[in-house]
Amino acid sequence: MDFSYNYLMDKDIKGIVGENLKAARLARGMTQKEVAALLNKYQPDYSQYESGKIELDYEKMVFLCNLFDITPNDLFYGIFDKD
Repeated sequence: MDFSYNYLMDKDIKGIVGENLKAARLARGMTQKEVAALLNKYQPDYSQYESGKIELDYEKMVFLCNLFDITPNDLFYGIFDKD
């Protein structure tokens, strides 16, 4: 996989982050409802992050990275499929 600026520019960044966020959550064995509660949100609101409908703000990104023990780069480039 090409880990360059062009990689992100050619993709839907919200969609990439959402997919990687979902993978990180599932790897931790958590439900959307559990994560949403930690963010003081409802599950349907949190679901919009994973579906790429809305962007994470910096505070939520840092919180979720700490919760899932990942880095922001993992959110942008993936945490499982780095070949």
